[in-house]
Amino acid sequence: MAGCDGSRVVITGVGVISPIGIGQDNFWNSLISNRSGIDYLTSFDTDELPSPFAAEVKDFKAGDLLRDRKFLKVMSRDMQLGVASANLAMQDTGLSDGDIDPYRLGVVYGAGRMTTHPTELASAVAACQDEDDEFSMTRWGEGGMGRIAPLWLLRQLPNMPACHISIDHNARGPNNTITSRDASALLALSEAVRAIEAGRVDAMIVGACSSNIHPVDIAKFHRFEGLSRRNDDPARACRPFDFERDGAVVGEGAATFVVENYEHAKRRGADIYAEVLGVGAGSDGKGYPNESVGLGLVRAIEASIKRSGIRPEELGHINAQGKSTQADDIVESRAYHRALGDCVLKVPVTAMKSFVGHFDAGAGAVELAGTLLSLKHGQVPATLNYEIPDPRCRLNIVQEGPQQLRTRTALTVNRTAMGQSAAAVLRAM
Repeated sequence: MAGCDGSRVVITGVGVISPIGIGQDNFWNSLISNRSGIDYLTSFDTDELPSPFAAEVKDFKAGDLLRDRKFLKVMSRDMQLGVASANLAMQDTGLSDGDIDPYRLGVVYGAGRMTTHPTELASAVAACQDEDDEFSMTRWGEGGMGRIAPLWLLRQLPNMPACHISIDHNARGPNNTITSRDASALLALSEAVRAIEAGRVDAMIVGACSSNIHPVDIAKFHRFEGLSRRNDDPARACRPFDFERDGAVVGEGAATFVVENYEHAKRRGADIYAEVLGVGAGSDGKGYPNESVGLGLVRAIEASIKRSGIRPEELGHINAQGKSTQADDIVESRAYHRALGDCVLKVPVTAMKSFVGHFDAGAGAVELAGTLLSLKHGQVPATLNYEIPDPRCRLNIVQEGPQQLRTRTALTVNRTAMGQSAAAVLRAM
């Protein structure tokens, strides 16, 4: 992707924390082994929840992956996942102190809903009850406020992952946070690309994190998104584009990438995963929820293809949003046909939520990691549980995998339930 000064933008580091593996090797091995990360929840009682299963990151020991354990007390689970993945990405890229001017290294990071859970405020509420067990506002200042941890708010702010990452890696350049749910990671990538093309930085740390493994989050997701009720076999519950899909599955995870000016990467001898050829974005606007729903994704795909300078038939595979709800998968499928034409029927499509579930901003980042590793290894993983093709989703879903790629150019997309969409075209180097 060449900017006005002829600069090209590449990705030189990948760090992933996912329900199917911590670190890119474990993550990739699970993908090509068709190993699902979705299982019954065991960390809390699920009797009253709409769904008893999820995709959890297991064996995650934050203290072993963070630079300073003292920050754990001010980090939510989301933040711990994100900051840990950033450390893995920076290790992977091989950048050492002195290799880059700190004022030429920035951060743009995606974050989802960092929910305040009732238990965190329970003692403060209890202190405000009067003799009749009624809530008394006058007691808030007298004793309720003092029951809240002084740094409690820092665990809820979506900009904190970017703050922690910039401190850890002395990144003094541009710093921003994107809170556009599923589309956050690709929108963060887009902003990083523009900063590099404009010559403001040499490299950016990009990614997104989310954790929705909590009763409050599960209830919210079911209310607004619709969760699968396939309780007999959790690993088969998430079924993107399958005719019998009945809803999404919640999860958690994070992935981070080092995005770098090509000449800067070449001078230091960096290993390059892929070049970013084009990034596009769009939104449905007033199309939601009417018949024009999905136009935002169409525009995002068209913009990314146009900017990349390739033809749709040159795509080696598509990494889909594939949320596994009836409506969303149909909208996505139609968008591909409208944006790419009939050639989309020949392009292999994979949907990694069948492995890791749906978890807001972090899911888009983990899927981007999957795209980059597919390009690196020349293989595209299967879509789990795709058994009965849906005639309303006419796509070339990878049913038996992994498959060898015919070209190492990929399209990866994400779309929120409200129509915010992003797409990126990447090519292995």
